[in-house]
Amino acid sequence: MFESVMNVGRYWSGERVIELRDPATGEFRAQRADDEMWGRIILRSAQSGGGLESATALAAWLDECGQDDFTLEDWEAVQRRLSLSEGRVLGTTTPYNLGWLKSEIYDRWREGDQSIDVIGFPSIENPAFPRREFERMRDRMQPWRFDMFYRGQFTRPAGLIYDCFTDDMLIDPFPIPAEWERVIGVDFGGANTAVLWLACDPDGTWYVYDELLEGDKTSQEYAGDVLGRLPGGCEYRAYGGAKSEGQYRRDWATGGLDISEPPVSDVEAGIDRVTELIKGGQFRVFRTLRGLRDELGSYRRKLDGDGEPTDDILDKRTYHRLDALRYAASGIVSWRQILIGWV
Repeated sequence: MFESVMNVGRYWSGERVIELRDPATGEFRAQRADDEMWGRIILRSAQSGGGLESATALAAWLDECGQDDFTLEDWEAVQRRLSLSEGRVLGTTTPYNLGWLKSEIYDRWREGDQSIDVIGFPSIENPAFPRREFERMRDRMQPWRFDMFYRGQFTRPAGLIYDCFTDDMLIDPFPIPAEWERVIGVDFGGANTAVLWLACDPDGTWYVYDELLEGDKTSQEYAGDVLGRLPGGCEYRAYGGAKSEGQYRRDWATGGLDISEPPVSDVEAGIDRVTELIKGGQFRVFRTLRGLRDELGSYRRKLDGDGEPTDDILDKRTYHRLDALRYAASGIVSWRQILIGWV
């Protein structure tokens, strides 16, 4: 399109960049891909990882950024590339889940953020789209699926695992008293170590108030970071890792943080513990925990050919914060059951 039809650009395949002609001279300035250009269009995929980090741009267009493969980390990488120019972003997408696109963009716009504009429209706003087809799909599709794909509306998709978690469980941050009980959930990993901090008030309500997702640190460094976010002298319990990750727990212990093996190791049983904690009505999440909110809104099961949920979890290896929550919840619920048994 840019080269042959519009005759305004040439493609540098190695750098995945379209160089634009100087409109004053009609010439291309660059002799090599890394030379100065009059203008350029940088082509990147959300799956390219470091490719997003290496670009510096004046503006960005994100196509289908609502898909599961476009993560909160990708969104943050795009913003970093635009920081110097305070560049604007255009995102064009169908809603696919209730993750970062809803919490970071749609919800903020609805709450009055003047830096965001959301333009939503049904398919029939396109004059070329037949209303008869629109109505036919309404009759044949599940309501949630039709609302997302043909009306452009956020709704809870089939298979959302924590569909019991709702926006009214979000709470503005407040100082956590030092004497409140604490539980820490840890999901070990080399490139992606996730930690969640939870605190319980005297009435029994649990608050997830802090999160961490980092990589490439030693176990001792992680342990120091985690302990550094706790007030001095507070009591805490920490749970983390699968049965096979005993070495991680021993390594963290050398850094001063004792982590217990979670009482429940099975993923589905752990999900039940989180669900029990949420449905108990005494579960809150600080609204500043952007990563956890994104994962809660997009963690779901694969669908079969009829659009019905299966037992398989979609991209389950990427939900590190929810793994940490699962470990923490298994410890909380199991400890509660022990206390009830004692009584």
